[in-house]
Amino acid sequence: MKKATLMGLAGAALLCACQPAQRPGTVSGTLTDIGNDTLLATSIPMDGSKDKERVKDTLVLQEGKFMFQAPCDTVPYQIILHTPQDKLNYLELVLLPGESLTVSGTTSDYRVEGSPFNTALQQILDTLRPYERKVYALSDTMFRLEKEQGKKAKEKVRKIYTESYRPALEQMMDVRRNYVKRHPDNDVSLYLLSMMGLGNIRELLPTLADEVKNGPLAPLYRTFENSIKVADKREAAQKRIKKGIEAPDFTLKNLQDQPFTLSTLRGKYVVLDFWGSWCGSCIADIPKMKEYYKKYKDKLEILGIDCRDTEEKWKAAVEKHKIPWLHVRNEDNPDVSLLYGIQAYPTKIVIDPAGKIAKIVLGEGPAFYEYLDKLFN
Repeated sequence: MKKATLMGLAGAALLCACQPAQRPGTVSGTLTDIGNDTLLATSIPMDGSKDKERVKDTLVLQEGKFMFQAPCDTVPYQIILHTPQDKLNYLELVLLPGESLTVSGTTSDYRVEGSPFNTALQQILDTLRPYERKVYALSDTMFRLEKEQGKKAKEKVRKIYTESYRPALEQMMDVRRNYVKRHPDNDVSLYLLSMMGLGNIRELLPTLADEVKNGPLAPLYRTFENSIKVADKREAAQKRIKKGIEAPDFTLKNLQDQPFTLSTLRGKYVVLDFWGSWCGSCIADIPKMKEYYKKYKDKLEILGIDCRDTEEKWKAAVEKHKIPWLHVRNEDNPDVSLLYGIQAYPTKIVIDPAGKIAKIVLGEGPAFYEYLDKLFN
């Protein structure tokens, strides 16, 4: 994390590659419960761009006073501010390009001036806060029980989850849904959809007014539209990708940055392993995969298809874990995970020598290895 003084983040604009159209948004104010402590600031771009990641900064306060500048002058940001010691009490704002917000109060009870959007947002967040704190407390209780009692706590945890935790989450969702239904002409409704699942987005997105769809959060609206289109394609692929059909061919770049085409492996069994360095289950499965690759490598080939990684993280993971089979990276052009309707990681798809799908296995576990033993013995 970078350090920022009271005068703000002088170098933050360097993170933005766009041409300055107006000044970046700013947030300033005084929080009476912090004094000369630090405040963590997370800026999450809301334009749907995959090449823009969240930016984290540390603000050093003087007598509770602070000033923060958005990383870019053309992108709306979700801003989360909290102390290093307390993630439960935090400030949640939406900062638009050129906007100047003023905050006062404490991290648990604050007010925002300078933005009708944030005034309306704060009202709904205040309504949600008691449910959120309840969910946090219940989550902490379940975690503590599991840590202290292990498997003995299973029934207690299940009861808390069923009778208290899940109903609280459902109540929060009802609050958001009801707000969107009552305020289709308010930009906050579009923002609240980012806290809902695809089912709610499908239902509620078309109900929003045109001025919201084309308003300051229009990039977010377009992101939701695209998400629905991608989900539709994925669902169609899931219905199409079945045992016995010919595996769709594709070409992706390998570790040497050369194009590699699936059909060049025709004539042998091939395992498509959809994985990512970020996927704990995928990484945990590597030792067993290496064992079986060594056992049957004269009868099959494994093609690792890395998804949702940067090129650097992908190559580093292959090197770190010394993964011996073939590798390509899914860069969304084409999106092979979409082509095959992948819905979980890891997913392993076995293709027979004739190029037809022979087996689909979701997740890690013994089923895949039992299948290989049966296939080759």
